[in-house]
Amino acid sequence: MQVKFPALATLQNHSGHSPAKPCKIWVPPISIENLKHSVIQKTESASSPPKYVADIAILIAVIALGAAGYWLAPLLLPKTDVVLPLSACNLNAGPCTIELPSGGTVEVAIDPRPIPALKTLRLLAIEKGAKVDKIEIDFAGVVMKMGYNRPLLENLGEGRFAGQGNLPVCISGKMPWEATVLIESGRTVIAAPFRFDAEG
Repeated sequence: MQVKFPALATLQNHSGHSPAKPCKIWVPPISIENLKHSVIQKTESASSPPKYVADIAILIAVIALGAAGYWLAPLLLPKTDVVLPLSACNLNAGPCTIELPSGGTVEVAIDPRPIPALKTLRLLAIEKGAKVDKIEIDFAGVVMKMGYNRPLLENLGEGRFAGQGNLPVCISGKMPWEATVLIESGRTVIAAPFRFDAEG
């Protein structure tokens, strides 16, 4: 649809004096469709954010994820000074003994046995001939990551530490686990890993 204006508009002097020569102005035809299209284009360009805004948002998100990984890394991967070889002792069969590099031992046991999933586990550690300040047990899936699971054992005195833990269930049934006993003695952290299977 088009709105047609007179091609020529005449402006005359309406005062009491003699009329002046008319001023002729050319007014081109205007298309309503073209006018609507122009308004829509301007509205869309005004409402759409510039591309660099999205790029900045992505960059901020990447930096935030990197910072979170940096701060959470010590939790997921504990700082250790000495890592002992993987023990052949099976915690499903009974207590296991850790020989510390500086001398002395720590005996570790998990009840009930065989070690189940989705049930409260009683964790016990007894040190002999060593100065131990803190003991944690880090549970991690061998073939499947199951999240952060590191109970702290309470120092009961006289070389005894005790705590509780639990293992999440695996839909495939039996699942291999690695229990890393983290022993803090002075400024040294010793890691002693064990492996066992837990029934789902």
